[in-house]
Amino acid sequence: MRAAVHTSYGPPDVVRIAEVAKPTARDNEVLVRVRATTVNRTDCGFRAAKPFFVRLFAGLRRPRLTVLGNEFAGDVEAVGGGVTSFEVGDRVFGYNGSSFGAHAEYLATPGDGLVATMPADLTYEEAAPSTEGSHYALSLIRNANIRSGQDVMVNGATGAIGSAAVQLLKHLGARVTAVCGTEHLELVAGLGADRVIDYRSEDFTKDPQTYDVVLDAVGKSSFGRCKPLLKPGGIYLSSDLGPLSLNPILALITPLFGGRKVMFPIPKDEPETVRYLKDLIESGAFRPLIDRRYPLDQIVDAYRYVETGQKLGNVVIRVDPT
Repeated sequence: MRAAVHTSYGPPDVVRIAEVAKPTARDNEVLVRVRATTVNRTDCGFRAAKPFFVRLFAGLRRPRLTVLGNEFAGDVEAVGGGVTSFEVGDRVFGYNGSSFGAHAEYLATPGDGLVATMPADLTYEEAAPSTEGSHYALSLIRNANIRSGQDVMVNGATGAIGSAAVQLLKHLGARVTAVCGTEHLELVAGLGADRVIDYRSEDFTKDPQTYDVVLDAVGKSSFGRCKPLLKPGGIYLSSDLGPLSLNPILALITPLFGGRKVMFPIPKDEPETVRYLKDLIESGAFRPLIDRRYPLDQIVDAYRYVETGQKLGNVVIRVDPT
């Protein structure tokens, strides 16, 4: 089968299309004929081994997992022994976490993992980007115990995490202020934000309103800058390690003082997550934001575009199995 392979760390050009062995469905696995996948920040980080500690998981000198891609949508081609939730021919979508493998024509994934049958009205290209950014956003929201009626600011509301966070927060009944660039104000308002701040014309950290939670979905700010935005006992969340990788340390220290604090939750891969997102999609409460689509043969161009930091939501890869 064809796959996008990288055998060394580096820039997008280390990725190439190659023929690799087709996986098989072992016990408790399903074999998915992949129709669509994505390129996201996680793929870029593991491809380039940035930050450096990625090598502790991916291989110190060279990558152990040579095929990246953690989101997918496709058809079940085979089921292993013990799998009862899926049948051959089922249209499925899901998230393969740190196991990756979705930048290929076929993927073997646990049948009891983060995989579910697709919402009936979605195409493969719409379903594939439904899980990674929203998975991170949901983890942040749940760990902060955000509730109906709370005031939440989302910085970076046009990314995969931020655009999902705005929609998920509105579904919970939170009052959402979103931060984005001038050209995307209308788009973000359409996601459900109650108020939108244009960071190009206004310093959002000087906003006179205060919030129960500030969610930095792009990791481009800091607790120090956002602290004045927080109500007493308010929470700063970030999808990134932050300046000098301080966010995990601040998450340990700031709760000790009983005031405004940092939380840096590690997402858990729970099968319930994909089923929950499926229900939200079917109810109309959530749709992944899609920017560009590339064929698998042009995945290097997709990597280059994602690394500009200018993408809106998700970049989808079309996979046409031979």
